Amino acid sequence: MSSDGANSLARDPLPLSGKSVVVTGVSRRAGIGYATACRLAAYGASVFCHHFSPHDAEQDWGSDDLDAVLDGVRSHLVGDARVADFHADLTEPDAADRVITAAVEEFGLLDALICNQALTGSDGPIGELNAADLDRHWAVDARASIMLAQAFAAHHDDASPASIVFLTSGQGLGPMPGEVAYAAAKAALAGVTATIADQLADRGIRVNTVNPGPVDTGYLTEEMWRVVEPMFPFGRYGRPDDPARLIAWLTTDEASWITGQIINTEGGFGRWRPRGE
Repeated sequence: MSSDGANSLARDPLPLSGKSVVVTGVSRRAGIGYATACRLAAYGASVFCHHFSPHDAEQDWGSDDLDAVLDGVRSHLVGDARVADFHADLTEPDAADRVITAAVEEFGLLDALICNQALTGSDGPIGELNAADLDRHWAVDARASIMLAQAFAAHHDDASPASIVFLTSGQGLGPMPGEVAYAAAKAALAGVTATIADQLADRGIRVNTVNPGPVDTGYLTEEMWRVVEPMFPFGRYGRPDDPARLIAWLTTDEASWITGQIINTEGGFGRWRPRGE
């Protein structure tokens, strides 16, 4: 092969140079959203970070310093790429439209959307649920992603290829004890991926869904690890950058032939539990 031919196969070190990407749920440096935003920035993109810290403040791990979060993403920027951010409660019916409108006003043409937001808590097993629990998970984990995709498509320039990535969970691969509301909402996203991908393909928008598997975003304890350690063949839990690498890659031209897929990145996680646990 000629040297020119060989060079044509070399990887672009900045595959998202000149691109603009929206990432939701970028509020904690321990989170998948933050890791993904950093990856996108390192690949050359300008990144629009959505966040909603009041949700984190309700959790055991608490909220993070948003200035530090955004500065962390900025530290990976290349050239004249920029970071912008927007606060929104995605349980609100018009929040998805406001997020995308703000991103368009900031960056103009948008090239990719990563729907990373998720609700933690307000859940339970059958027998302990109420309608409000189910509705809240639907609103954040499924409805918001679908509405974000709709708003993104409404602003899309069909002359330019684009990518949407939803995040689901492992609910189709095994049980998620005590998380019926979460599993139901995330299953909806996985279930609608092919339908949305088919509709948007004619407009040059690819749609894929990633299951990041079990990832330690700050909640894993030593006791929890002792229980699940035998389930991980590589001897460790997932790290936020593990799914972030896949998610970022799906927004690049290297993934231009991939759409309508549910992709698991779990490090070989085996869903085995002793009886009674």
